[in-house]
Amino acid sequence: FCDMLGVAVFAITGGLMAARLGLDILGFLVLGVVTAIGGGTMRDVILDIPVFWVRDPNYLLVGAVSGAVVYFLAPVFQSLNKTLLWLDAAGIALFAVAGAGWAISVDAPMAVVIFMGGLTAVGGGLLRDILGNTVPFIFQREIYALAALAGAAIYAGLQRYGVDNAVAMTIGGSVTFVLRALTICFDLKLPVYKQS
Repeated sequence: FCDMLGVAVFAITGGLMAARLGLDILGFLVLGVVTAIGGGTMRDVILDIPVFWVRDPNYLLVGAVSGAVVYFLAPVFQSLNKTLLWLDAAGIALFAVAGAGWAISVDAPMAVVIFMGGLTAVGGGLLRDILGNTVPFIFQREIYALAALAGAAIYAGLQRYGVDNAVAMTIGGSVTFVLRALTICFDLKLPVYKQS
């Protein structure tokens, strides 16, 4: 359920991008699906494991339906912006540790495990922003990708030291969620390069 909820939330953000761009319903479907499954797809291709949505097409269905729903109810979703931010925070927390877990399951090195956690969490949004011709959200000062990487690193570290998987996932996911929560509540930002 949590996995599908995360897919739906990410697909909704893709649909909202399509609404901002004034696209047709196909655009909503494409951006919804790409955002929902993009990170996990890149992870599976890089790790050379079966792509998750090929094994279970329900992920595609949830992404497509969520994108289509936004086409008809975009003003409603736009008014729920704060709620979606919190759901997105939960989504990246879940996907960061899940992505790291997949990498651990194929005995990937620690650096790869952490990167796969971050990629799973933010890869779909990166593709959404590229397709929408905007500067990717992960490069816009918000503590977003860094939160996903931190959670994946904590989870991977705890796993390496033999901590129970459920406990490690809960702690790693909580780190990501808390970092995002602090960013949302206090508008925390990373410093940017200033040209002299």
